[in-house]
Amino acid sequence: MRIDLSRSMAEPVDADPGTLRTLRHVIRSQGTVRPRTEADLVAEVDGRILWIAPEFAPGGFFEAGAPLVRLDPRDYELAVERAQANLRRARSEREFAASELERQEGLSIGGVASVSQLADARRAATVAEAAWMEARAALEQAERDLARTELRAPFAGRIRDERVDVGQFVNRGETLAQLYATDYAEIRLPIPDEELAFLDVRIATPGEPLDLVDSPVKLMARFAGQHAEWTGRLVRTEGEIDERSRMVHAVARVEDPYRRNADTPSVPLAVGLFVRAEIQGAEVRDVIVVPRYAIRDEEQILVVDAEDRLHSRAAEIVRIDRDEVVIQGPLAPGERICVSPVQIVVEGMAVRAVEDPGAAPARSGGAS
Repeated sequence: MRIDLSRSMAEPVDADPGTLRTLRHVIRSQGTVRPRTEADLVAEVDGRILWIAPEFAPGGFFEAGAPLVRLDPRDYELAVERAQANLRRARSEREFAASELERQEGLSIGGVASVSQLADARRAATVAEAAWMEARAALEQAERDLARTELRAPFAGRIRDERVDVGQFVNRGETLAQLYATDYAEIRLPIPDEELAFLDVRIATPGEPLDLVDSPVKLMARFAGQHAEWTGRLVRTEGEIDERSRMVHAVARVEDPYRRNADTPSVPLAVGLFVRAEIQGAEVRDVIVVPRYAIRDEEQILVVDAEDRLHSRAAEIVRIDRDEVVIQGPLAPGERICVSPVQIVVEGMAVRAVEDPGAAPARSGGAS
């Protein structure tokens, strides 16, 4: 029996079979939840507060168009009555002036009325028409001021801060509360510009933001002592690169963040919460995932051929993601990737390959 001493004495190495995979990149980021709209509730007329809604308190939710504050309307109701009376008087004067003008025009045709009488009738009709238009506008203004004694928000939202109470007199332009919308929330996510290559993006026309192809986003945080997750989508990128961080900011949107329309109770995505984000990126095919320590000199890998000999080869690196590296495949038949930290490498040296399925990571930024 003949023993191959050179092979039995060869250095054992762990070998990754270099299985081809189809992966979907995951881009990681983090950010703070912000409302899509913030606004001040401002008094548009002067008056004393007679009533506030039960939800008119910090943290209170309200529906779109629901009354939040009512001011004393009596002065404005009287103003509407005066405006209505003025409009009726102006309408009567307008009708009389129009009738008188028509009569004077008839007399003028018959040669009975003088030129000055016709001119006076025309002037009176014009003045009466203007007075009627002014009275109509005054009535509309009075009705608008009366309607403004009841303050509403044009969106469904939540009270951030309230500054008034029943019985307090407020002036036009005074801020009564701070509100924000709750129909959806947005999270500003910084992304290194080189990471954009791994997103599903289309280059837009000059002057327009990148088209992010509605990329899905998973958001994660600890809330009330428990791990919570939410799903959203990228909707846009901001128009500038941050000068200090050199990051591009993408904006993720989450519908119904407070789960007010959800069928089952769930953790709300509260404004101000700090979250981690995983953005689903572009799909890549026929790649191999190896641990980062398998890469030598930044772009070299060690390959074990079919005869268990070691070779150094330049790798086409697709992406480095934390402790994993995605390289473009495939390998030649019989080849495997050495994932052991070999200290001294001689081209063509004999090794004893030990295939370890656990040596190949199960993912790189998320497998599809």
